[in-house]
Amino acid sequence: MVQLREFLFSIGALFTNLFQHPDWHNIVDVAILTVLIYNVIKLLMNTRSNSLLKGIALLLVMAWACSALRFSAVSWLLNQLISMGLIVLVILFQPEFRRGLDQLGRSRFVRRVFGVPNRRTAERVDEPVTEIVRAMGDMARKRIGALIVVERNTGLGDIIESGTVVDAEISAPLIENIFEPNTPLHDGAMIVSGLRINAAACILPLSENPTISRDLGTRHRAAIGITESTDAVALIVSEETGIISMAREGKLTRHLDERSLTILLTELFTPDRNMVTWLGTLRREEAPQDEE
Repeated sequence: MVQLREFLFSIGALFTNLFQHPDWHNIVDVAILTVLIYNVIKLLMNTRSNSLLKGIALLLVMAWACSALRFSAVSWLLNQLISMGLIVLVILFQPEFRRGLDQLGRSRFVRRVFGVPNRRTAERVDEPVTEIVRAMGDMARKRIGALIVVERNTGLGDIIESGTVVDAEISAPLIENIFEPNTPLHDGAMIVSGLRINAAACILPLSENPTISRDLGTRHRAAIGITESTDAVALIVSEETGIISMAREGKLTRHLDERSLTILLTELFTPDRNMVTWLGTLRREEAPQDEE
């Protein structure tokens, strides 16, 4: 088993070798390693693992200091912890590793190499988009809470199994009826796959991001949570304020109007269209996350 100490020593030797014997192999090697480290740090930012990573770094510094000061007992104890190796890191950072592998698996490069088809069809999207926008607008005016998840390339089969299968065409009356308070399916998320309502009352994973405002309710945290682990897009209507929001890639954008919502949904349901287009068109800044 590769020990953590040997792993860190190998990284140090790699950088030392770069300066002592510079050639294109070492430069490319270090460049790839730098990109990997950067992406790992980016992946761990704004998560509870960020503090965990700091704790591991502090443990390594303490082990080095105790060894230099010849504190035998403490040094032995810290070395025993460190000697458990990289397998401990895999256990501790399991959610982050899963998220990273998921993002790698649904990257554009992987889809091109393995020929993963786009899940969007070329069907006419005007009518479904109009129905969803009308339903969201009506529920916002009535202050009816709603959570709609639009499936993209990452399958949501496990999420769909947690709810009730609907398998119906998208229509505003049906959406409003599902989220009507005190009805069997109003509590939970609706899953839209392709151009159909797949399921309702589905259970979503809650985000564990510590930077999310405490004023945000469970509905918003669930929307952020599903977009952290998949490439789905979640639409939310706040029950308290009637504000329409969107969660994508773990980030929340609030105060959407019917025009921006129409642009968003058209991009989602249209094949081979880039989400950056609608973001550039809207030119909206994310509002403070201060309400349910």
